Amino acid sequence: MTTARYGRIVLKLSGEALSGSQGYGIEPKVIQSIATQVKEVADLGVEVAVVVGGGNIWRGKVGSEMGMDRANADYMGMLATVMNSLALQDSLETIGIPTRVQTSIEMRQVAEPYIRRKAIRHLEKKRVVIFAAGTGNPYFSTDTTAALRAAEIEAEVILMAKNNVDGVYTDDPKLNKDAKKYDKLSFMDMLNEGLGVMDSTASSLCMDNDIPLVVFSIMEEGNIKKVVQGENIGTTIRGK
Repeated sequence: MTTARYGRIVLKLSGEALSGSQGYGIEPKVIQSIATQVKEVADLGVEVAVVVGGGNIWRGKVGSEMGMDRANADYMGMLATVMNSLALQDSLETIGIPTRVQTSIEMRQVAEPYIRRKAIRHLEKKRVVIFAAGTGNPYFSTDTTAALRAAEIEAEVILMAKNNVDGVYTDDPKLNKDAKKYDKLSFMDMLNEGLGVMDSTASSLCMDNDIPLVVFSIMEEGNIKKVVQGENIGTTIRGK
């Protein structure tokens, strides 16, 4: 069995990644594919934590633009991440991967409350832990959640899985055919060039805590495993 480069990871999934070609909600084939890829990584002995966005169901920013109170709109987005997390948990457990969902907003009937030491214990017992409901606070993205939880559980890397791009480019490759892909990048360069990979709060957390980020496409089967095994795919971002 090929060894893994990382022992503990945080996998960041956008909500849109779960919607597949339909663009909204959850496409069964897509979430089953993601669960299978997570199982491949877990079978290597890697401890896996997951942060899922909610953009396939609701985006707080859109609600705010509609005139909603920003905090309420963001709380709705957090609830959307819980729905996605429960769906992913079900898909993982269907294929034999023990999984726990921990939420930053307490809803004990459906998930555990987020407790750092308990999350680490689950990981040590080789359970996949899904962190839902963001940070529990409005005005913070799930990118920031991924960076914060990675720092708290001492993850070695954040894997940012994308459904519409296979790395970080100088410009939008869909609009600019001359856009060039970065193989490696620093967080400072990413911020200075306004590349929009993740928000500045999340980037600063990663930079300050020396947590590397790998941006790659999840649409190709087996890519999560390839990244974990150290294959040079996507874009790696680290340091200053």
